[in-house]
Amino acid sequence: MKKILAMAALSVTVSSGAFAQAFPSKPITFVVPFAAGGPTDLVARRLAEAMRKPLGGANIVVENAAGAGGTIAGTKVARATPDGYTLLVWHIGMAATTSLYRKQTFKPLEDFEYLGMVNDVPMTLLGTNKLNANTYRDFEAYIRANGGKLNLAHAGLGSASHICGLMWQSAVKLDKSMTTIAYRGTGPAMNDLIGGQVDVMCDQTTNTTSQIEAGRVKAFAVTTAKPLSNHKLLKDYPSLQEMGLKGFNLTIWHGVYAPKGTPPDVTKKLNDALQVALKDPEFIKSQEDLGAIVVTDNRMTPAGHKAFVASEITKLKAAIDAAGQFAD
Repeated sequence: MKKILAMAALSVTVSSGAFAQAFPSKPITFVVPFAAGGPTDLVARRLAEAMRKPLGGANIVVENAAGAGGTIAGTKVARATPDGYTLLVWHIGMAATTSLYRKQTFKPLEDFEYLGMVNDVPMTLLGTNKLNANTYRDFEAYIRANGGKLNLAHAGLGSASHICGLMWQSAVKLDKSMTTIAYRGTGPAMNDLIGGQVDVMCDQTTNTTSQIEAGRVKAFAVTTAKPLSNHKLLKDYPSLQEMGLKGFNLTIWHGVYAPKGTPPDVTKKLNDALQVALKDPEFIKSQEDLGAIVVTDNRMTPAGHKAFVASEITKLKAAIDAAGQFAD
């Protein structure tokens, strides 16, 4: 009997090792919670290309599973077969969803294997060109005086622009809140900001820099703790913390996740490939072109990634609870 059990254990070990050695033997899918062409989709597609080579030329495809503030994609991956072939690429919404959705279909800290973070994307606070303000001081004074008459656009519940707008409104403590208008995606929201149908928007540099550079909108501040002194376009804009919003520091980071229970050998291969991709000069340049900063600290590791998300969940919960804006 002992001999049989030993042989069975050896068989399992050999099979597991063979599986890990063979991985990947078929296409890997990156599931993205937003529509094709959006900021997160662009990050995922460029990351897929950068991870192909360190994964032995694997075919990595991107699947867009948009809707419900990202929870459709999150649920899909949480419930997928834990074999490393279905991965989630998501931004800060991974941390916000636990507060936005009080009835959850998955638990961010329990239902995934954390593979590592990809980048940090600064945010910019924007206004339509019709606003009678040119500096952040003028802008905030104008909002305080006219808040009840103005509106703020975002790309849908759980979107980067929604989270940023919530945190900014909570931080400035307006007497009269602006009307919030939810759009289906960043594109339509930005189009109406440009057209003057909405007054204010806060969104990632991946979506805003080209509009700022073209003079289609007014930029007033960045959301990082310090000004972006090395950014060719945004270096002269103040940070919100510098403007008096103590402790305000918000970037829209992206991370990669596998379903809970994915074999350790497979997650190691994926993390190894991710770390190679994050040091790839072409990938780094592609992120810089999007206004993003590639992660170089311990958040590249699964443990560092998970610890950071846990801290972000705590930070975002305070802003979401204060605003009282929930998705369910």
